[in-house]
Amino acid sequence: ISVPQGTTVSTDEGEVLIDLVEPDQLWMAAQGGRGGRGNQHFATSTNKAPRRWEYGGDGEHKTLILELKMIADVGLVGLPNAGKSTLLGRLTKANPKIASYPFTTIHPNLGVLQLDDNTRCVVADIPGLIEGAHQGAGLGHQFLRHVERTGFLVHLVAPAEDVELADFDHFWYSYELVNSELAAYTERLAAKEQIVCLTKADLVPEEQLIEIQTEFKSRGVEAFVISSETGQGISEVVDAIKVHLQEHRQRLATEDATADDNIWPD
Repeated sequence: ISVPQGTTVSTDEGEVLIDLVEPDQLWMAAQGGRGGRGNQHFATSTNKAPRRWEYGGDGEHKTLILELKMIADVGLVGLPNAGKSTLLGRLTKANPKIASYPFTTIHPNLGVLQLDDNTRCVVADIPGLIEGAHQGAGLGHQFLRHVERTGFLVHLVAPAEDVELADFDHFWYSYELVNSELAAYTERLAAKEQIVCLTKADLVPEEQLIEIQTEFKSRGVEAFVISSETGQGISEVVDAIKVHLQEHRQRLATEDATADDNIWPD
């Protein structure tokens, strides 16, 4: 059977058997049984139409789970209504659904960001998660399984719906909540590099955002202040994406070279 690129095959116990990420990659899921012999194998000069035949052997029977994990260079993550879809539309030519209520994105949206004449990257707007997502709350695993496939993350942290409550504690809580859900799902997600953005800057006084940005920095987190509506800070984020993308692809090239060395030793 044909499956989309990015499909993983697992047992019903959760053991991953193969990760189908290469174009035209082939994998045998189950071995067919030995073919039985038909009557032509028993034909003789005196019995040209024998009624004798044999059953074939049994093939393998397996229960397998096929799961598609979307492949993207950059994943936009954050709580519901953090501005991921608006940022995707600003960065690319994608037209995701945008509204002022949570969970307007119910499946990942993709867009292509053109960085220069020769460099493009795929950006995924991944549905927002809530507390307990690693256990399936909200969009749960539907959200997190796609994050596994991204190269690195752009983590959007938005002010409270009541912007008068948009203080540092709210921003930091939102930031920590998303990271805790990523870490609770797998250590691999927690280890992914992040570009942190304080979003919807057009709704919060500049002085207040500068204070929040400074407090983030004091805790070891460099955060960009952006507004997808006005374009504030977007060029700086694009520059950061370009740097992270180059580093990510260089790591992949190094890993591929190491794998080839292991397969074909001198």
